[in-house]
Amino acid sequence: MSDRKTVLRYFHILNRLRKSPASFKEIDAYLSQQSEWQDENYQVSKRQFGRILKDIKSIFELDIDYDARRDVYCIDEESESDITNRRLEALDTFHALKVGKDTSKIIHFEKRHPQGSEYLMPLIQAIKREARVQFTYQKFWDNFFTTRTVEPYALKEFKNRWYLVAKDKKDDKIKTFGLDRLSNLILSDMKFATPETFSVDNYFQHCFGIITPDTGEPEEVVLSFPPQQGKYVKTMPMHESQEVLVDDEKEVRICLKLFLTYDFLLEILSHGDNVKVVSPDKLVNQIKDVYQNALNQYK
Repeated sequence: MSDRKTVLRYFHILNRLRKSPASFKEIDAYLSQQSEWQDENYQVSKRQFGRILKDIKSIFELDIDYDARRDVYCIDEESESDITNRRLEALDTFHALKVGKDTSKIIHFEKRHPQGSEYLMPLIQAIKREARVQFTYQKFWDNFFTTRTVEPYALKEFKNRWYLVAKDKKDDKIKTFGLDRLSNLILSDMKFATPETFSVDNYFQHCFGIITPDTGEPEEVVLSFPPQQGKYVKTMPMHESQEVLVDDEKEVRICLKLFLTYDFLLEILSHGDNVKVVSPDKLVNQIKDVYQNALNQYK
């Protein structure tokens, strides 16, 4: 059996179980259907199925439990993580693009393609090895390049771009570097120790994007949306702290707790007249100033 067919068999089993718990008979019927549609043979015996579940746990770090009372298999939600879900999402995309020829005629991609993803694997290796890295870097607002030597701590994704969180040895400050502005990456043999107190989750806990203020405290922000726009905000929260305060036929009002950073300001502005800042007052005034300056450009 080819490795490709094996991986796709795992994918189909997971795809079925992601929809709902299922008996072996239901899983077998689903595999039969996929086999027919793709002119392959994905079906397995009951004995093989037991070994496959162990392989899935090893590869995807995802537990599949058997509920004897209902005679069904189900994914253990406690074993799911952001990384597991992204692996499955990537597999969804990969499989969709491999189904038949000329998929470009039926799938329309965004034309933009941020660079830097080729550095993900070497940076992950450096982070795990706790090894310093060196690279050439150019900020968007600078017309010159600098050479940086850093101690890499973590990687963060934001708006389809990847960022490296690292301590810059130039001043021993933790900074965020966009991978699309990075080049000439070199992994060194010089080791370092990641501080036990550092947690990437805690580092960005009260941040909307990748800007992390050195001073100040996170603030409570209340935003109001029309009901239709509010549906989008509820299904894709703006921040992990989001709480819905009001949800009726007049408005959806949410509360967030975060730093009032520039990238959060841009996010509010991206909603145009479909959002109203209720509080705090200083954010209300910031938004007013931005819109007033924009209007002044058309006088």
